[in-house]
Amino acid sequence: MNIVVEKQPKCLAILSVQVPAEKVQGEREKILRSYATHAKIQGFRPGKAPKQVIEKKFQKEIAEQLEDDLLNLAYEAAISQEKLKVLDIDRPQSKSFDHVGNFSFTAQLILAPEITLADYNDLSVTLPSTDVPADALDAQLKILQEKLAEYVTIEDGAADWGNLASINYTCSCEGQPMDDYLGRPAGFLSGREGHWVKLQEDRFLAGFVAQAIGMKIGEQKNITVTIPGDFGISELSGKDVIFATTLNELKQVILPELDEEFAKKLAPHMSLEEIKEAITRDLIENRKRKIDDLKVELILSQLRERMPVELPENLVAQETQNQIDQMVDNAVRSGVSNDLIADQQQEIFARAEESAKGQLHANFILQEIAYKENLQVNDSELVQHLSMIANSRQIQPKKFIRDAQKSGRLPSIRNSIMIGKAIDYLVEHAKVIESNDVQLNA
Repeated sequence: MNIVVEKQPKCLAILSVQVPAEKVQGEREKILRSYATHAKIQGFRPGKAPKQVIEKKFQKEIAEQLEDDLLNLAYEAAISQEKLKVLDIDRPQSKSFDHVGNFSFTAQLILAPEITLADYNDLSVTLPSTDVPADALDAQLKILQEKLAEYVTIEDGAADWGNLASINYTCSCEGQPMDDYLGRPAGFLSGREGHWVKLQEDRFLAGFVAQAIGMKIGEQKNITVTIPGDFGISELSGKDVIFATTLNELKQVILPELDEEFAKKLAPHMSLEEIKEAITRDLIENRKRKIDDLKVELILSQLRERMPVELPENLVAQETQNQIDQMVDNAVRSGVSNDLIADQQQEIFARAEESAKGQLHANFILQEIAYKENLQVNDSELVQHLSMIANSRQIQPKKFIRDAQKSGRLPSIRNSIMIGKAIDYLVEHAKVIESNDVQLNA
Protein backbone atom coordinates (compact mmCIF):
# COMPACT_ATOMS: atom_id res chain seq x y z
CA MET A 1 0.00 0.00 0.00
CA ASN A 2 1.51 3.33 -1.10
CA ILE A 3 0.91 5.97 1.59
CA VAL A 4 2.03 9.60 1.45
CA VAL A 5 1.28 12.13 4.20
CA GLU A 6 1.98 15.82 3.56
CA LYS A 7 1.75 17.78 6.81
CA GLN A 8 0.46 21.34 6.57
CA PRO A 9 0.07 24.30 8.96
CA LYS A 10 -2.72 24.50 11.53
CA CYS A 11 -2.70 20.76 12.35
CA LEU A 12 -3.76 19.64 8.88
CA ALA A 13 -2.31 16.96 6.61
CA ILE A 14 -3.13 15.62 3.15
CA LEU A 15 -3.22 11.83 2.95
CA SER A 16 -2.70 10.24 -0.49
CA VAL A 17 -3.14 6.46 -0.78
CA GLN A 18 -2.94 3.88 -3.53
CA VAL A 19 -4.16 0.40 -2.64
CA PRO A 20 -2.64 -2.19 -5.01
CA ALA A 21 -4.97 -4.21 -7.23
CA GLU A 22 -4.18 -7.53 -5.53
CA LYS A 23 -5.20 -6.09 -2.13
CA VAL A 24 -8.38 -4.68 -3.68
CA GLN A 25 -9.22 -8.04 -5.18
CA GLY A 26 -8.52 -9.83 -1.91
CA GLU A 27 -10.92 -7.56 0.00
CA ARG A 28 -13.53 -7.99 -2.70
CA GLU A 29 -13.29 -11.77 -2.42
CA LYS A 30 -13.83 -11.56 1.35
CA ILE A 31 -17.01 -9.55 0.83
CA LEU A 32 -18.26 -11.97 -1.85
CA ARG A 33 -17.72 -14.97 0.44
CA SER A 34 -19.68 -13.24 3.20
CA TYR A 35 -22.59 -12.50 0.84
CA ALA A 36 -22.49 -16.05 -0.55
CA THR A 37 -22.74 -17.48 2.98
CA HIS A 38 -25.53 -15.28 4.30
CA ALA A 39 -27.50 -13.96 1.30
CA LYS A 40 -30.97 -15.42 0.61
CA ILE A 41 -31.60 -15.85 -3.11
CA GLN A 42 -34.74 -17.41 -4.47
CA GLY A 43 -34.12 -20.82 -6.01
CA PHE A 44 -30.91 -21.49 -4.12
CA ARG A 45 -30.17 -22.87 -0.70
CA PRO A 46 -28.14 -20.57 1.61
CA GLY A 47 -24.49 -20.68 0.57
CA LYS A 48 -25.15 -22.49 -2.73
CA ALA A 49 -25.85 -19.57 -5.10
CA PRO A 50 -23.24 -19.20 -7.88
CA LYS A 51 -20.71 -16.41 -7.58
CA GLN A 52 -21.97 -14.69 -10.75
CA VAL A 53 -25.52 -14.56 -9.36
CA ILE A 54 -24.30 -13.05 -6.09
CA GLU A 55 -22.22 -10.43 -7.92
CA LYS A 56 -25.12 -9.43 -10.16
CA LYS A 57 -27.76 -9.20 -7.44
CA PHE A 58 -25.63 -7.31 -4.89
CA GLN A 59 -23.41 -5.36 -7.26
CA LYS A 60 -24.14 -1.94 -5.70
CA GLU A 61 -23.92 -3.14 -2.09
CA ILE A 62 -20.64 -4.98 -2.71
CA ALA A 63 -19.10 -1.94 -4.40
CA GLU A 64 -20.09 0.36 -1.51
CA GLN A 65 -18.79 -2.03 1.14
CA LEU A 66 -15.55 -2.58 -0.79
CA GLU A 67 -14.91 1.16 -0.93
CA ASP A 68 -15.67 1.59 2.79
CA ASP A 69 -13.42 -1.34 3.74
CA LEU A 70 -10.55 -0.08 1.60
CA LEU A 71 -10.80 3.41 3.10
CA ASN A 72 -10.76 2.05 6.65
CA LEU A 73 -7.80 -0.23 5.91
CA ALA A 74 -5.91 2.71 4.40
CA TYR A 75 -6.63 4.96 7.37
CA GLU A 76 -5.47 2.32 9.85
CA ALA A 77 -2.30 1.65 7.84
CA ALA A 78 -1.51 5.36 7.52
CA ILE A 79 -2.03 6.06 11.22
CA SER A 80 0.14 3.08 12.17
CA GLN A 81 2.88 3.66 9.59
CA GLU A 82 3.21 7.42 10.10
CA LYS A 83 2.43 7.31 13.85
CA LEU A 84 -0.29 9.93 13.43
CA LYS A 85 -2.60 11.27 16.13
CA VAL A 86 -5.70 11.83 14.03
CA LEU A 87 -8.60 13.83 15.48
CA ASP A 88 -10.83 13.70 12.42
CA ILE A 89 -10.83 12.79 8.74
CA ASP A 90 -12.63 14.85 6.12
CA ARG A 91 -14.65 13.19 3.36
CA PRO A 92 -12.22 11.46 0.96
CA GLN A 93 -11.69 13.03 -2.46
CA SER A 94 -10.60 11.81 -5.90
CA LYS A 95 -11.67 8.23 -5.27
CA SER A 96 -10.97 6.05 -8.32
CA PHE A 97 -10.08 2.60 -9.60
CA ASP A 98 -7.54 2.61 -12.43
CA HIS A 99 -7.49 0.31 -15.45
CA VAL A 100 -5.56 -2.44 -13.59
CA GLY A 101 -7.68 -2.29 -10.42
CA ASN A 102 -5.60 -0.08 -8.10
CA PHE A 103 -7.73 2.06 -5.77
CA SER A 104 -6.62 5.64 -5.07
CA PHE A 105 -7.93 8.54 -3.00
CA THR A 106 -6.90 11.63 -1.05
CA ALA A 107 -8.25 12.92 2.26
CA GLN A 108 -7.56 15.81 4.58
CA LEU A 109 -6.60 14.77 8.10
CA ILE A 110 -7.02 16.89 11.21
CA LEU A 111 -4.14 16.07 13.54
CA ALA A 112 -3.57 16.63 17.22
CA PRO A 113 -0.99 19.40 17.67
CA GLU A 114 2.61 18.37 18.12
CA ILE A 115 3.66 19.19 21.67
CA THR A 116 7.15 19.29 23.12
CA LEU A 117 6.62 18.71 26.82
CA ALA A 118 8.42 21.17 29.08
CA ASP A 119 9.10 20.31 32.72
CA TYR A 120 5.79 19.99 34.55
CA ASN A 121 7.05 18.59 37.85
CA ASP A 122 8.32 21.92 39.20
CA LEU A 123 5.07 23.88 39.10
CA SER A 124 4.47 26.33 41.93
CA VAL A 125 1.22 28.10 42.78
CA THR A 126 0.43 30.83 45.30
CA LEU A 127 -2.98 30.40 46.91
CA PRO A 128 -5.05 32.32 49.46
CA SER A 129 -5.28 31.13 53.02
CA THR A 130 -7.80 28.38 53.74
CA ASP A 131 -9.02 30.35 56.76
CA VAL A 132 -12.54 31.71 56.32
CA PRO A 133 -12.66 35.53 56.71
CA ALA A 134 -13.95 36.67 60.10
CA ASP A 135 -16.88 38.58 58.61
CA ALA A 136 -18.05 35.75 56.33
CA LEU A 137 -20.45 34.27 58.91
CA ASP A 138 -22.00 37.69 59.61
CA ALA A 139 -22.47 38.27 55.88
CA GLN A 140 -24.33 34.97 55.48
CA LEU A 141 -26.52 35.65 58.51
CA LYS A 142 -27.32 39.07 57.05
CA ILE A 143 -28.53 37.42 53.85
CA LEU A 144 -30.80 35.13 55.89
CA GLN A 145 -32.11 38.09 57.86
CA GLU A 146 -32.96 39.87 54.62
CA LYS A 147 -34.96 36.85 53.47
CA LEU A 148 -37.13 37.12 56.59
CA ALA A 149 -37.20 40.91 56.67
CA GLU A 150 -40.34 43.01 57.04
CA TYR A 151 -40.98 45.87 54.62
CA VAL A 152 -42.76 48.89 56.06
CA THR A 153 -44.02 51.60 53.70
CA ILE A 154 -42.52 55.03 54.29
CA GLU A 155 -45.32 57.58 53.88
CA ASP A 156 -43.19 60.69 54.17
CA GLY A 157 -39.44 61.10 54.06
CA ALA A 158 -36.41 60.88 51.83
CA ALA A 159 -34.69 57.85 50.30
CA ASP A 160 -31.94 56.54 52.56
CA TRP A 161 -29.35 53.81 52.43
CA GLY A 162 -30.88 50.36 52.94
CA ASN A 163 -34.38 51.38 51.81
CA LEU A 164 -36.24 49.56 49.07
CA ALA A 165 -37.32 51.99 46.34
CA SER A 166 -39.81 51.69 43.49
CA ILE A 167 -38.78 53.87 40.53
CA ASN A 168 -39.80 54.72 37.00
CA TYR A 169 -37.02 55.68 34.62
CA THR A 170 -36.17 56.27 30.97
CA CYS A 171 -32.65 56.47 29.58
CA SER A 172 -30.97 58.70 27.04
CA CYS A 173 -27.48 59.13 25.65
CA GLU A 174 -26.14 62.22 23.92
CA GLY A 175 -29.62 63.70 23.87
CA GLN A 176 -31.33 60.71 22.22
CA PRO A 177 -33.66 58.11 23.75
CA MET A 178 -31.62 54.98 24.31
CA ASP A 179 -33.37 52.82 21.69
CA ASP A 180 -32.89 55.55 19.07
CA TYR A 181 -29.25 56.05 20.06
CA LEU A 182 -28.46 52.33 19.68
CA GLY A 183 -30.81 51.76 16.77
CA ARG A 184 -32.29 48.72 18.50
CA PRO A 185 -34.03 47.75 21.77
CA ALA A 186 -31.73 48.46 24.73
CA GLY A 187 -33.19 45.94 27.19
CA PHE A 188 -33.46 47.36 30.72
CA LEU A 189 -31.85 50.61 29.50
CA SER A 190 -34.94 51.28 27.41
CA GLY A 191 -36.66 52.16 30.68
CA ARG A 192 -38.79 50.57 33.37
CA GLU A 193 -41.86 51.37 35.46
CA GLY A 194 -42.30 50.18 39.04
CA HIS A 195 -38.74 48.88 39.18
CA TRP A 196 -37.68 47.98 42.75
CA VAL A 197 -34.09 48.79 43.76
CA LYS A 198 -32.39 48.06 47.09
CA LEU A 199 -30.53 51.26 47.94
CA GLN A 200 -27.09 49.75 48.36
CA GLU A 201 -23.94 50.76 46.52
CA ASP A 202 -23.55 47.35 44.87
CA ARG A 203 -27.05 47.37 43.34
CA PHE A 204 -28.11 48.49 39.87
CA LEU A 205 -25.37 50.45 38.02
CA ALA A 206 -22.37 51.87 39.91
CA GLY A 207 -23.03 55.44 40.97
CA PHE A 208 -26.81 55.34 40.51
CA VAL A 209 -27.90 54.61 44.08
CA ALA A 210 -25.69 57.30 45.65
CA GLN A 211 -27.42 59.94 43.52
CA ALA A 212 -30.88 58.58 44.39
CA ILE A 213 -30.26 59.01 48.14
CA GLY A 214 -32.28 61.97 49.42
CA MET A 215 -34.99 61.84 46.77
CA LYS A 216 -38.56 62.25 48.04
CA ILE A 217 -41.63 60.34 46.94
CA GLY A 218 -42.94 61.79 43.69
CA GLU A 219 -39.69 63.64 42.99
CA GLN A 220 -38.14 63.52 39.52
CA LYS A 221 -34.39 63.66 39.01
CA ASN A 222 -31.89 63.14 36.19
CA ILE A 223 -29.24 60.71 37.38
CA THR A 224 -26.10 60.49 35.25
CA VAL A 225 -24.16 57.21 35.18
CA THR A 226 -20.90 56.61 33.29
CA ILE A 227 -21.09 53.16 31.70
CA PRO A 228 -18.01 51.00 32.54
CA GLY A 229 -15.76 49.53 29.88
CA ASP A 230 -16.81 45.93 30.57
CA PHE A 231 -20.54 46.63 30.18
CA GLY A 232 -22.40 44.28 27.85
CA ILE A 233 -23.29 46.92 25.23
CA SER A 234 -19.97 47.98 23.73
CA GLU A 235 -21.33 51.15 22.07
CA LEU A 236 -22.03 52.59 25.54
CA SER A 237 -18.59 51.93 26.98
CA GLY A 238 -17.39 55.10 28.70
CA LYS A 239 -20.56 57.02 27.75
CA ASP A 240 -22.68 59.10 30.13
CA VAL A 241 -26.23 57.76 30.30
CA ILE A 242 -28.95 59.93 31.83
CA PHE A 243 -31.67 58.18 33.83
CA ALA A 244 -34.77 60.36 34.02
CA THR A 245 -35.93 58.94 37.34
CA THR A 246 -39.15 59.26 39.37
CA LEU A 247 -39.36 57.89 42.90
CA ASN A 248 -42.74 56.16 43.36
CA GLU A 249 -42.55 54.41 46.70
CA LEU A 250 -40.21 53.73 49.60
CA LYS A 251 -40.08 50.86 52.06
CA GLN A 252 -38.00 50.51 55.19
CA VAL A 253 -36.33 47.14 55.55
CA ILE A 254 -36.64 45.84 59.13
CA LEU A 255 -34.38 42.88 59.80
CA PRO A 256 -35.35 40.29 62.45
CA GLU A 257 -33.22 39.93 65.56
CA LEU A 258 -30.60 37.18 65.58
CA ASP A 259 -32.26 35.12 68.31
CA GLU A 260 -33.84 31.72 68.85
CA GLU A 261 -37.14 32.86 67.34
CA PHE A 262 -35.27 33.77 64.18
CA ALA A 263 -33.62 30.32 64.24
CA LYS A 264 -36.99 28.56 64.53
CA LYS A 265 -38.27 30.36 61.43
CA LEU A 266 -35.21 29.21 59.48
CA ALA A 267 -34.97 25.65 60.78
CA PRO A 268 -37.52 24.57 63.42
CA HIS A 269 -35.32 21.78 64.80
CA MET A 270 -32.09 23.78 65.10
CA SER A 271 -30.84 26.33 67.59
CA LEU A 272 -29.20 29.58 66.51
CA GLU A 273 -25.79 28.19 67.51
CA GLU A 274 -26.38 25.03 65.44
CA ILE A 275 -27.34 27.16 62.44
CA LYS A 276 -24.16 29.18 62.82
CA GLU A 277 -22.11 25.96 63.02
CA ALA A 278 -23.79 24.61 59.87
CA ILE A 279 -23.15 27.86 57.98
CA THR A 280 -19.51 27.84 59.12
CA ARG A 281 -19.05 24.27 57.86
CA ASP A 282 -20.52 25.24 54.49
CA LEU A 283 -18.26 28.30 54.30
CA ILE A 284 -15.18 26.17 55.01
CA GLU A 285 -16.13 23.53 52.44
CA ASN A 286 -17.01 26.15 49.84
CA ARG A 287 -13.72 28.00 50.38
CA LYS A 288 -11.70 24.79 50.11
CA ARG A 289 -13.53 23.90 46.88
CA LYS A 290 -12.84 27.35 45.39
CA ILE A 291 -9.17 27.15 46.37
CA ASP A 292 -8.91 23.71 44.78
CA ASP A 293 -10.47 25.08 41.58
CA LEU A 294 -8.08 28.05 41.64
CA LYS A 295 -5.13 25.70 42.09
CA VAL A 296 -6.11 23.76 38.97
CA GLU A 297 -6.71 27.00 37.05
CA LEU A 298 -3.23 28.35 37.96
CA ILE A 299 -1.54 25.05 37.10
CA LEU A 300 -3.21 24.91 33.67
CA SER A 301 -2.30 28.54 33.05
CA GLN A 302 1.38 27.74 33.70
CA LEU A 303 1.22 24.72 31.39
CA ARG A 304 -0.20 26.83 28.57
CA GLU A 305 2.53 29.45 29.05
CA ARG A 306 5.31 26.85 29.02
CA MET A 307 3.98 24.80 26.11
CA PRO A 308 2.43 26.85 23.29
CA VAL A 309 0.59 24.79 20.67
CA GLU A 310 -1.05 25.38 17.31
CA LEU A 311 -4.72 24.41 17.56
CA PRO A 312 -6.86 22.95 14.75
CA GLU A 313 -9.12 25.75 13.50
CA ASN A 314 -12.22 23.63 12.94
CA LEU A 315 -11.90 22.10 16.41
CA VAL A 316 -11.65 25.58 17.91
CA ALA A 317 -14.74 26.64 15.93
CA GLN A 318 -16.67 23.59 17.12
CA GLU A 319 -15.75 24.05 20.78
CA THR A 320 -16.43 27.80 20.55
CA GLN A 321 -19.97 27.07 19.37
CA ASN A 322 -20.43 24.61 22.24
CA GLN A 323 -19.32 27.31 24.69
CA ILE A 324 -21.67 29.88 23.09
CA ASP A 325 -24.61 27.49 23.33
CA GLN A 326 -23.85 26.89 27.01
CA MET A 327 -23.45 30.61 27.80
CA VAL A 328 -26.71 31.54 26.07
CA ASP A 329 -28.56 28.69 27.78
CA ASN A 330 -27.26 29.81 31.19
CA ALA A 331 -28.24 33.41 30.44
CA VAL A 332 -31.77 32.43 29.42
CA ARG A 333 -32.15 30.29 32.56
CA SER A 334 -31.03 33.30 34.61
CA GLY A 335 -33.78 35.44 33.07
CA VAL A 336 -31.63 37.50 30.68
CA SER A 337 -33.73 38.83 27.80
CA ASN A 338 -33.14 37.81 24.19
CA ASP A 339 -32.60 41.47 23.32
CA LEU A 340 -29.75 41.80 25.81
CA ILE A 341 -28.22 38.51 24.64
CA ALA A 342 -28.35 39.80 21.05
CA ASP A 343 -26.68 43.04 22.15
CA GLN A 344 -23.86 41.07 23.74
CA GLN A 345 -23.28 38.57 20.93
CA GLN A 346 -19.82 39.92 20.06
CA GLU A 347 -18.71 39.80 23.68
CA ILE A 348 -20.21 36.32 24.10
CA PHE A 349 -18.34 35.07 21.02
CA ALA A 350 -15.04 36.58 22.21
CA ARG A 351 -15.36 35.01 25.67
CA ALA A 352 -16.45 31.67 24.21
CA GLU A 353 -13.54 31.57 21.74
CA GLU A 354 -11.01 32.45 24.44
CA SER A 355 -12.44 29.77 26.73
CA ALA A 356 -12.49 27.18 23.92
CA LYS A 357 -8.87 27.83 22.98
CA GLY A 358 -7.74 27.67 26.60
CA GLN A 359 -9.60 24.43 27.26
CA LEU A 360 -8.38 22.70 24.09
CA HIS A 361 -4.81 23.90 24.68
CA ALA A 362 -4.80 22.50 28.22
CA ASN A 363 -6.45 19.23 27.20
CA PHE A 364 -3.86 18.48 24.51
CA ILE A 365 -1.03 19.09 27.00
CA LEU A 366 -2.75 16.97 29.65
CA GLN A 367 -3.15 14.10 27.18
CA GLU A 368 0.59 14.16 26.45
CA ILE A 369 1.38 14.17 30.17
CA ALA A 370 -1.00 11.25 30.70
CA TYR A 371 0.73 9.26 27.94
CA LYS A 372 4.19 10.03 29.34
CA GLU A 373 3.19 9.11 32.90
CA ASN A 374 1.33 6.02 31.68
CA LEU A 375 -1.93 7.19 33.28
CA GLN A 376 -4.50 4.76 31.92
CA VAL A 377 -8.21 4.19 32.46
CA ASN A 378 -9.20 0.55 32.83
CA ASP A 379 -12.66 -0.85 32.04
CA SER A 380 -13.61 -1.03 35.71
CA GLU A 381 -12.90 2.68 36.21
CA LEU A 382 -14.85 3.53 33.05
CA VAL A 383 -17.88 1.51 34.16
CA GLN A 384 -17.76 3.03 37.65
CA HIS A 385 -17.63 6.55 36.18
CA LEU A 386 -20.53 5.87 33.82
CA SER A 387 -22.59 4.31 36.60
CA MET A 388 -22.13 7.42 38.76
CA ILE A 389 -23.35 9.63 35.91
CA ALA A 390 -26.31 7.32 35.26
CA ASN A 391 -27.32 7.33 38.93
CA SER A 392 -27.10 11.13 39.11
CA ARG A 393 -29.45 11.33 36.11
CA GLN A 394 -31.71 8.59 37.49
CA ILE A 395 -31.04 6.30 34.53
CA GLN A 396 -30.41 2.56 34.69
CA PRO A 397 -26.59 2.19 34.51
CA LYS A 398 -26.73 -0.73 32.05
CA LYS A 399 -28.94 1.23 29.67
CA PHE A 400 -26.78 4.36 29.98
CA ILE A 401 -23.58 2.40 29.27
CA ARG A 402 -25.19 0.58 26.36
CA ASP A 403 -26.41 3.85 24.82
CA ALA A 404 -22.96 5.44 25.26
CA GLN A 405 -21.38 2.46 23.56
CA LYS A 406 -23.81 2.56 20.62
CA SER A 407 -23.31 6.28 20.10
CA GLY A 408 -19.52 5.90 20.08
CA ARG A 409 -19.00 8.14 23.13
CA LEU A 410 -16.96 5.69 25.21
CA PRO A 411 -13.53 6.71 23.80
CA SER A 412 -14.14 10.41 24.53
CA ILE A 413 -15.44 9.61 28.04
CA ARG A 414 -12.41 7.42 28.71
CA ASN A 415 -10.18 10.25 27.48
CA SER A 416 -11.91 12.74 29.81
CA ILE A 417 -11.22 10.48 32.79
CA MET A 418 -7.59 10.18 31.71
CA ILE A 419 -7.30 13.99 31.53
CA GLY A 420 -8.75 14.14 35.05
CA LYS A 421 -6.01 11.76 36.20
CA ALA A 422 -3.37 13.99 34.64
CA ILE A 423 -4.80 16.99 36.53
CA ASP A 424 -4.75 15.00 39.79
CA TYR A 425 -1.11 14.08 39.12
CA LEU A 426 -0.13 17.73 38.60
CA VAL A 427 -2.08 18.92 41.64
CA GLU A 428 -0.37 16.30 43.79
CA HIS A 429 3.12 17.27 42.64
CA ALA A 430 2.74 21.08 42.51
CA LYS A 431 4.34 23.19 45.23
CA VAL A 432 1.80 25.32 47.11
CA ILE A 433 2.62 28.68 48.70
CA GLU A 434 -0.07 30.14 50.97
CA SER A 435 -0.35 33.93 51.10
CA ASN A 436 -2.79 36.29 52.78
CA ASP A 437 -2.13 38.76 49.97
CA VAL A 438 -3.97 36.56 47.48
CA GLN A 439 -7.72 37.17 47.41
CA LEU A 440 -10.33 34.55 46.58
CA ASN A 441 -13.00 35.76 44.20
CA ALA A 442 -16.60 35.45 45.36
